[in-house]
Amino acid sequence: MEFMDVIHTRRSIRKYLNKPVSSAMVETILKAAMAAPTAGNQQPWHFIVITDRARLDAIPDFHPYSKMVKQTPVAVLVCGDPEGKKWPTFWEQDASAATQNMLLAARDLGLGTVWVGVYPDQNRMSGFRKLLNIPDSIIPFALIPIGWPDEDFVAKDSFRPDLIHHETWEAK
Repeated sequence: MEFMDVIHTRRSIRKYLNKPVSSAMVETILKAAMAAPTAGNQQPWHFIVITDRARLDAIPDFHPYSKMVKQTPVAVLVCGDPEGKKWPTFWEQDASAATQNMLLAARDLGLGTVWVGVYPDQNRMSGFRKLLNIPDSIIPFALIPIGWPDEDFVAKDSFRPDLIHHETWEAK
């Protein structure tokens, strides 16, 4: 698939087919995540691959916007690890770049995803810490359910020239 097609047809998928996703595909997605830009090459991320049905089904108990995970065979929790890093305040940007790379890589493979926000909601973070035995120093950032879409990928045009400014801030 052409790269710009990947970008313009990527969308949040919330309905999935009952079909497995190979571990090779998940690894491809994780390799894309780790190829993301990162401040000073700190790589302040960890990824928890969740395939256990009981764990996946428990997530909506503490995260109200994650019901679609009950349909997916796999989800990846992106976590931040700012401890001991030279630029500890950039972990959120790095984790965001890794998350976006995951969404695009999955789309390129024909898989559907949705970015389910976790950080900075304390209840969601606490729920993941408890469910997945995550240490306090690691910050649950975003959950990415991954599966075969039961919805169409539709190209969208989100371009908004009114949001572009040249040289200085121009009132529109």
